[in-house]
Amino acid sequence: MTAPESPSAAPANAVPAPAEQSLRRTLLSHGYLLLLLLCVLLGVPIALACFFFVALQHELQHWVWTSLPEAAGYGTPPWWWPLPALVLAGLILAPIVTRMPGAGGHLPVNGLGGAPVGPKALPGAVLAALATLPLGVVLGPEAPLMAVGSGLALLAVRRAGAHADPRAGAILATAGSTAAISTILGGPVAAAVLLIEGAGLAGARMVALLLPCLLASATGALVFTGFGNWTGLDIGALSLPDVPPNTAPDAGDFLWGVPTAALIAVLVTLARALGRRTVTWTEHRTAVRIVLCATAVGVCIAAYALITGRSPAEAALSGQAALAQLAAHPHAWSVGALVALVACKGLAWGIALGSLRGGPIFPSLLLGTATALACSGLPGFGVTPALALGISAAAAAVTGLPLGSSVLAVLLVGGDAHDQMPLIVIASVVAFIVAQVVRRNPSESGPPEGAGAKARSGPEPDR
Repeated sequence: MTAPESPSAAPANAVPAPAEQSLRRTLLSHGYLLLLLLCVLLGVPIALACFFFVALQHELQHWVWTSLPEAAGYGTPPWWWPLPALVLAGLILAPIVTRMPGAGGHLPVNGLGGAPVGPKALPGAVLAALATLPLGVVLGPEAPLMAVGSGLALLAVRRAGAHADPRAGAILATAGSTAAISTILGGPVAAAVLLIEGAGLAGARMVALLLPCLLASATGALVFTGFGNWTGLDIGALSLPDVPPNTAPDAGDFLWGVPTAALIAVLVTLARALGRRTVTWTEHRTAVRIVLCATAVGVCIAAYALITGRSPAEAALSGQAALAQLAAHPHAWSVGALVALVACKGLAWGIALGSLRGGPIFPSLLLGTATALACSGLPGFGVTPALALGISAAAAAVTGLPLGSSVLAVLLVGGDAHDQMPLIVIASVVAFIVAQVVRRNPSESGPPEGAGAKARSGPEPDR
């Protein structure tokens, strides 16, 4: 009896499988080729819009937390600085949420999933982010940037008169969101991996969705990498310019690293549970309670400054700058300061998840890194392995995407990540599993909350 032939041994003239035929028809169809061309054309304007969005946010942030305190005679912001800043953020956000279309964008406690933001809801999402993130809201820019990408893509579809096909609109909106978020996550590769894992698609459907997203992200990336004599723009994306010296992980790193990853997952999941309770609380008397929640966030940040004697800016904002400082100078924080950072910022982040507007990923990375570095003083637990696993564990716990989280950690740690890859992957898997176990609400165990989940639900109706 002869063994059955492997798929690679099939004759050249064999009839393609139905799935392959369907994929070929899709990729070569006139409408799909036009869709790819439109994604290429959309990549650059979306990337430019993201550049101006992030640049303006950073300028406002610098003015609130550096220029204004210096003008008032303070070298660094005093401990009480977050209180008026966050109260103002709540007062600005409340009417946006209650009166403008789209309610200021998605709730961050829901992750990055949900329907893409439509053109009518885009102004509210942009205004909510630019008006509140610089004031110290402990959320990141990733969700508003995705709103910019999807909103501009859907606007282009409507201008072109192609909005009759909801599937094309959904793919373009997802491509726009992916192009936007790739500008701050290290490029198209990390965004594409998150998309693949988060889309919940397989076979031809995944390929048909992935190609537009890759094209839009790649052409948009030229705005920042440069092209020919054009040197590119610096958007201030999430990056770690300096990391501790590389050391290969040993038994001690795995012995302490695995429970540390589990601890990070528990902390992130509990903060998200607080966010869901906050959502329920703010459903009634929304405007007043949003202001109260913003004030509570300010109190948490001020408490960090009072407890540690350090700048409240470390616990405020998205955590991007503090994460880079932790990576470059991990011993500049005492264990007590790191614990206070995790406690105060974690509580503030949990409240903000269910009441304010922004992205959930950046603050979680800082919380995970701070937790891991606080544990790095344990016997045999190195600083570099702690940094790597802290990023991957926190990302996996907050997104539910262990593969994409591993890739993100590898890209952030850079060349030193090669030896840390086994620990990074194990930490992502452990954090993902522990997060699933800790969650008590069965309704939370749905599809992952990555960027690609948007493609399933189609564009958000304009309200």
